[in-house]
Amino acid sequence: MSRKPLPPPDPARRMRGFEAASGFLRDPIRHATESRGFAVARLLTHWPEVVGEDLARMTRPVKIGYGREGLGATLTLLVASAHAPMVQMQVPRMIEKVNAVYGYAAISRITLTQTAATGFSEGQAEFLWPQNAAQFAAQKIGDEAREKAAPITDPGLRAALEALAQNILTRRRN
Repeated sequence: MSRKPLPPPDPARRMRGFEAASGFLRDPIRHATESRGFAVARLLTHWPEVVGEDLARMTRPVKIGYGREGLGATLTLLVASAHAPMVQMQVPRMIEKVNAVYGYAAISRITLTQTAATGFSEGQAEFLWPQNAAQFAAQKIGDEAREKAAPITDPGLRAALEALAQNILTRRRN
């Protein structure tokens, strides 16, 4: 008995195989960031890289408002009230850095919204950005490799065994 041939593929169906999950999330994320005025989502996702770690610990971008005059937008930052004077002194430098992300003078003003550490819904969010997960994993693997090679007294052999242990611990499992 022979099998029936498969029907021809539907031309309306996409035949691209597996897709990255980020492809499915791109449009909803873009819509959510654009509703708050952020034309460049990178400003939110990479805030510590844009303004620096020290300012990112004290601030969080909340929204971008475009005025009627069209001479640049206003970036609103959430700041803990104790840090507001320090952040206020850094505003011109922050404007330059944010405009470098956009590639043109998109931001002309930054307004600071002071909040309490507790008591308000947005004020309860922590300003500390999480450590990079890959960096944390590499540090953990390095610590484990040093622990495995610790009993060896010869420094050259210990270094070689640490490198071998790191390679074994970081290889991809199929």
